[in-house]
Amino acid sequence: MYHINRSRRHFLQTSGALALGSTLPISLVELAFADAQQNFTFAYISDAHIQQIKGNRFVRNWDRGLIRAVAETNLLNPKPDFVMFGGDLAQLGSAPELDHGAEILSALKYKTRYVMGEHDYYLDLGAYWEKLFGPQYHSFDHKGVHFIVLNSIRTYDDWTYHRWPTAEQRMLEMAGLDNPNSSPFMVGEEQRQWLKKDLAKIPKTTPVVVFSHSPLQKIYKGWNFWTEDAEQIQALLKPFNKVSVIYGHVHQIQYNQVGNISFHSVMATAWPWPYPQAYAQAEQYLPKLTVPMNRADPFFERDATGWQFINVANGYVDLHYLLPENSERSVGFDKAAQKPVDAQYQSEGARIPPQSHF
Repeated sequence: MYHINRSRRHFLQTSGALALGSTLPISLVELAFADAQQNFTFAYISDAHIQQIKGNRFVRNWDRGLIRAVAETNLLNPKPDFVMFGGDLAQLGSAPELDHGAEILSALKYKTRYVMGEHDYYLDLGAYWEKLFGPQYHSFDHKGVHFIVLNSIRTYDDWTYHRWPTAEQRMLEMAGLDNPNSSPFMVGEEQRQWLKKDLAKIPKTTPVVVFSHSPLQKIYKGWNFWTEDAEQIQALLKPFNKVSVIYGHVHQIQYNQVGNISFHSVMATAWPWPYPQAYAQAEQYLPKLTVPMNRADPFFERDATGWQFINVANGYVDLHYLLPENSERSVGFDKAAQKPVDAQYQSEGARIPPQSHF
């Protein structure tokens, strides 16, 4: 444990200038399942939502957010072994959006792997995304850890194939996270069978890290923070000693423990959830929000975004969040409670009041 703590201090010390100036969610993940020589890190960027306006014009805030995330990832010390992109590279799944996002990500100095998001998928069901980034689901091993990448944003065939007059309409319907016309996400039978066979090949003592876009939990169906076959996926992962699921999609800090599985979200480079509706300093390209929510600072477009240092120690994920113009947050696995605990959680009466900007 001494090595883990020393590594965390070393990372925060050597990356201090980067961290203090950062307003974007870059996640550095340290895995410490084995001995010190096996420890390694990887970075996590997610939810860029690159959106084309017309021709070579894109929503500046989204693409500049991803450009900055890439630049800061390239400055990380210690250097990560690889980078994960957690899905929703595009906003409406078009080739120009995916190409623009891929061009920005090509500046990364590390091997990069990709998770499929619903905004990448529902225009052409991932066909162009696959040409750029490879299979929609797969697994790989790295320094004693088994990694699994799932496409968790599929849904029922009737909704996907028979309900909408055009692919563009299907994409628009799924792009609204709180749209009652959308459909709950799922991994699906095909991937569940593949996952069962994949897991059968590894010992139950092997640390398993699963990357998905949706949470692999049932959190709130109204916003599609939901995976319809979550319990079936959890059952396949239950025999393993330690499992971590890392996901994007929700644009906020979330954590949970279900049996042996620790769940942790990473935040977005585009915008925080809920959307900053009152931000009117530039033309809006955000999806319309039908369920209003309060924010501490609705005029600050980066409120609740940030970047995370993620440490996976002995199979459990601990996160340290650095948030711009807000208190730092730490979420770590508590052995006594047997679940992740937010050390900086503020009671409702102690939370930051709404900010005025006039």
